[in-house]
Order: sequence, then C-alpha cells, then structure tokens
Amino acid sequence: MSMKPLSFSDVVRIEQLRNIEATQKEHLSYDSIKDMPAYPSREFHYVDFVHRLHDRANFLIRENKLQDALQHPHQHFVYAQRVCLFLALLLGGLAASQAVSESSTLNIYWLLAVLLGFNFISLVLWSIGILMKIPGLSSGIVAQLVSWLPFRQHKELTISSLASRAWWERYLTGRIGKWRISALTHKFWLVYLASGLALLILMMLAKQYNFTWGTTLLPDSSLPQITRLLGAPLEAIGLPVPQDEQIIVSRIGIEGQDTETRTAWASFLMGVLLLYGIVPRVLVLGLSLLMQHWYQSRFKLDLYLPYYITLRQQLMGSQMETAVIDADPYAKKSHIQQASDVRRPIQKSTLPLNAIALGIELDASVLWPNGISCRTNIIDQNSQDQALLTTRKLKEPLLLGVAAHRLPDRGVQRLIKELVDNAAQKPWLILLKQNAAIPIASTRELAWFRLAEACGIPADQVISR
Repeated sequence: MSMKPLSFSDVVRIEQLRNIEATQKEHLSYDSIKDMPAYPSREFHYVDFVHRLHDRANFLIRENKLQDALQHPHQHFVYAQRVCLFLALLLGGLAASQAVSESSTLNIYWLLAVLLGFNFISLVLWSIGILMKIPGLSSGIVAQLVSWLPFRQHKELTISSLASRAWWERYLTGRIGKWRISALTHKFWLVYLASGLALLILMMLAKQYNFTWGTTLLPDSSLPQITRLLGAPLEAIGLPVPQDEQIIVSRIGIEGQDTETRTAWASFLMGVLLLYGIVPRVLVLGLSLLMQHWYQSRFKLDLYLPYYITLRQQLMGSQMETAVIDADPYAKKSHIQQASDVRRPIQKSTLPLNAIALGIELDASVLWPNGISCRTNIIDQNSQDQALLTTRKLKEPLLLGVAAHRLPDRGVQRLIKELVDNAAQKPWLILLKQNAAIPIASTRELAWFRLAEACGIPADQVISR
C-alpha cells in the first residue's frame, strides 16, 4: 500500500531540522534514533523516504524539545498578518471618513478616487509583476516588509534563528512565497475596501447626503460618460443607476436633488465599490490561494543535498538479492531443484554487485573501495572511445569513479552525460578520496551532487564515502 504524501508543513519541519543540524548538531541528542531501523528496498521511492525523514524528525524534535522553536516563525507570521489586516481596517475607515468629512454633500468621484484609486494602482502593479515575473511588484510593499522583519530578529546562529530562517525561506520565497505574499496583499486591500464600504453604508443610513460631481481640467461631458460606462454592468444586473437627467442635476452648482436621485447615486456608489473593487480582489485572492496550494503540493525536498544523501544511505539503503543462476549440469535433478531454490539473505549495500568501474580523469592518489578495480581510466580520446564502446555493450551495472577533491568542470560533465546517455541503465557515481580518514568538503560534495543531477543520475545512486 502506497503512502500518502506529507503535508507542506511537515516537509518544512524536515527542512527546519536540516537547517539546525547543519550548524548546531553538537547541541542535539540522538538517543531516540540510535536504534531506528533501515528499510532497504530494490527501488528508491521519494514518498517512502520522506516519511522516514518525517519519523526521524519527530523523534529528534520531541527528544530535544524543539517544538516551540519550530512553531515560532509561523506564530510570528500570523501576528504580522493580523497587524496588517487591522491596519487596513483602520485605513479604509479613515479614508472613507475623510472623503465624506462633515458635509452633507458627497463628491461621488472624489470618494471613488480615494477608495478605489490606490487599490486600482496596486492591482495593476501586481498584475504586471505576475505577468513579467517581477517579485517587487507582485508582492507589495507591506507584505515585503512582513517577510523582511523576522530576518532581523536574530543575528546569532541559534536554534531558534535557524528554524525561523528555514521556515521563512520555504514559506515566503520562491513561487510559494510569491503567491502567499500576494494573498496577504489582496487580503489587505479587501479589508481596506470592505471597511470603507461598511462605514459609508452606516453613514448613509444615519444621515441624508446629496451627491455631486464636477471637474476643472476635464471636459464637462467626461464624467457623465464615465458614469454611464461604469453603470452599464450595474444596470444589467438590476441595480438602479443615475440616468442622464439625474446626472445633469447633480453637477456642482445646481441646487435640488430628490430622493430618487440620491438613491440612484447611493446604489451606484456601492455597486461600483463592489463590482470594480471587492469582486476583482476576491477573484485574485482565490487565484493566489489556489496557486499557493498547488505549488505547495508539488514542492519536493532537494535530495541531492549531502544531508539527504547521507540519510538516504542510513534510512533506506539498497536491497539486492543473489541466487545461483547456472546450476551444475552433472548434479542430480533433486540437487538442482534444491540449489535453485536457495537464496542468500537480503543484505544492505550502497554499491551494486558485479559493477564495471570506470574512472573519470583519476590520478594514482585516489582510493577505490575494497573489491572494486577500475577497468578503464578515461584520460584521453582513446580511453574515452574505449569506455563508450564498453558502456554500449555493457549489461552489468556501471560505476563511474570521480576524484572528490576536484571541482567538476564542463568537460567532466559532458563526458559523464555522454556515458549516461550510452548506458542501458542509469550508472552509479562514486566520489573517491585521496585519504579515507579525511571527509569530503561539503562544497565539493554538493558540486558533484549537482553534476549528477544535471547528468540525470538519480540521487540514490550517488555514493559518498
């Protein structure tokens, strides 16, 4: 039975623990996972491995009491989000109250400009940022400030700061972060518009207002045309909107406005705020949340990192079965049946059996594992042609040895990629050292893992010794 993928928050907990172990490993206790069994298998499955990582992370988190440190960044983000939404609530109400002031006459287009103007500019900039992939425009200034502040809380590399950094990097950066911060931006403007509209409704319920319009720079016919253009969709859904004669009598300087005209302008104001302000924000908020959840469901751990390579070998290993292939033709039939039925026990190994080893520009100082001899060391064109010919005819597993103390270059990458393309099955890559007692530098190790990824060699077939 296949396991279900972990939730995004569970995967982030694994990343938080990885970030902590990278620099604070000596401060952690590992007693709870000393006897944690490995489950070797013939094939590597990402979901199974991540579940093993999750179990290991839960043991270590409980043992070292890291729950609070891992949850703090999420709590800080929730608090920051609430502060932003409360600020939007105040700003929306303040904008509406300032636009109305103490007068009993409302300038309809000044009110719409105050409530919808900045919202419209923000929406246009966000759309440009999304379409042109400009992070600064698609995120929004307030939301960027929220994502920037937590990184300034801790300058020292403590367990809490490392957990926070890992959380913020996964939740608020990349594609997931872009859509999460977009959602926060849209929530901000929704609350701003909703609070402004709610205050206007309360004020119009408690007081009678006359609606006017006027312009100095624009032609006199411009605002009536805009009114008819904005009111067409409202009229199509059955909302009353000002007619031509009502628009004319509402111009500044003309006295007299009946109840029907005031009602038409009030419904026009609320309809425009809903249709051109709140509805678009609800739609883009839904899109942002949908894309956020979609990218979270597709997020995968970078298994080519040395941390995960080491844990893969510890937690998963590889499973191989050996058996008698060619029975003794001179043995009795009963003996043959017994021999063919006998299987050696499954054993955990990190190297394939009967592998044919090829070296990639190795010198005499590198050390191969016991029992493995290099058939060909590719150092020139002749040895490369010989290796390619061997690879094309090969049925056994192919093991490529590289010098771990060297940094991979483009020539080595092209050579390994050519061998991978000509092999019948994916080769294994082993990082060979000059001194078995000296560990491989993490930067060199990561560089070789990245090369393996670029050449199409699976993460579970990269051996670091």
